[in-house]
Order: sequence, then C-alpha cells, then structure tokens
Amino acid sequence: MKINLSVWRQENSQSDGSFYNYTIENVQSDLSFLELLDMLNEQLMAKGEIPVEFDHDCREGICGSCGMMVNGQAHGPQKKTAVCQLYMRNFKDGDTVTLEPWRATAFPVIKDLVVDRSAFDRIVAAGGYVSVKTGSAPDANAVLVKKTDADQAFDYATCISCGACVAACPNASASLFTAAKISHLALLAQGNPERKQRVVKMTQQMTAEGFGDCSNHGECQAVCPKGISIDAIAQMRREYIRTKLPFG
Repeated sequence: MKINLSVWRQENSQSDGSFYNYTIENVQSDLSFLELLDMLNEQLMAKGEIPVEFDHDCREGICGSCGMMVNGQAHGPQKKTAVCQLYMRNFKDGDTVTLEPWRATAFPVIKDLVVDRSAFDRIVAAGGYVSVKTGSAPDANAVLVKKTDADQAFDYATCISCGACVAACPNASASLFTAAKISHLALLAQGNPERKQRVVKMTQQMTAEGFGDCSNHGECQAVCPKGISIDAIAQMRREYIRTKLPFG
C-alpha cells in the first residue's frame, strides 16, 4: 500500500520547524511504524537528503525510547502500545499520517521528532536512594508484602518513561510519570525509610522542570503504553499530604 507522511522537521530547539510531505510506496501491512520510518530514511539517503531523526532502541515496547505524536495521538491509535509496536495494518492504502514530536516546554526539541527527556532523569535522581541492608540475600519471606500491594507496585513500576503522558496532557503535566515512580516504592517496605523526603523532592523537581499541574483530564492514562492508572496520582497526593501531617 501507499502511505503519505507529513513529518515535522526542525533543526534544533532554537530554530523554526515545519511539516514536510513524503510518500512511501509498497508498504507491507506487517511492517512496524518504525520500519516505515526506516524505509523513508533509506529513500531520503538514496536522494542525498538528510534522514528524519527519531528515537528508538529495543523496538519491543520496553525501553521507552520511541515516542511521537501520530495523527495527534501519543504513540498512535492503538491502545497500550509504544510507536515501535504500532503496525501498518492499522492504516489504509493512501492514508496521510502526521508525525510530530512530544510538545512540552520541559521536552525541548533536539532535532525533528527527537526531544530531550532528561527532565525525567532529574526527577528520578531527586528521589535519591533506597536504604537496604547489604550482604547476603534475605530469606524469601523476611519482608512480607500484601499481594494486592505487590501487584499494584509492579503495575506502577512498569512505567517506561516514554513521556507520552506529558505529550497528551493539555497541561503538559508529568504527574503520572512522577506518581508511578513515587507510588511503587511507597507500597513496598523497602521504600519506607525515605518515603516522606522522596515525595517532596520529586514533586518539587517536577515543578522546577516546568511541567504543568494535573487537572484530572485522564489523557495520560489513555495513552500510557503500559496502561498505568491515574490512581497513582491519587496515591502520590496522599503521600504528599502525609508529609504535612504531624501524625503522618
């Protein structure tokens, strides 16, 4: 099939960008979307033109590197998938697909579809370390954790830091990302020693990076490739309130 692409091209965060139109012929339905972009770049390089820059690594929906707006939706129309797991069978012959980078002040454009997401790293770094005993491995049941808490913590820990939640949010909030990182430790005994300082430092860093506040639109949950619930944000807020209470 034939696919028309309207791709945002931008040299860097200081330069102006614009959309460029490309057409790719003989696209197989079993190709992933990133493989389509590979085809586009091969086509451009054959003409001596500059290829389109886009992030990728594992191409298995694990690393969180790939990320772009596909027809105005973070990661595209397929639910609970990253762009690398989006396949061309979700599109029709002759479709025009518009590609843009994540749009957020805290995610400045590096080039084309690539943005700088190091703000996420600084939020995680602000959380600091987790105090654990070193030495030999503890007995399997030495620290008891409720299964419901363990399951919930695991769900939050599946966050791959892709940034789709920020891109989809009308406020460009990083609340779902930050909440997932805070909440999965808050549910486990290993996260208790630094529990109070962690939530304060990470939320302060989130604000310092220029992310907006959460107003419960729920778009972050809708586009998250791991399906992380906004319940994590409620958990983060409870954790923050606990730090302000004398009996917390």
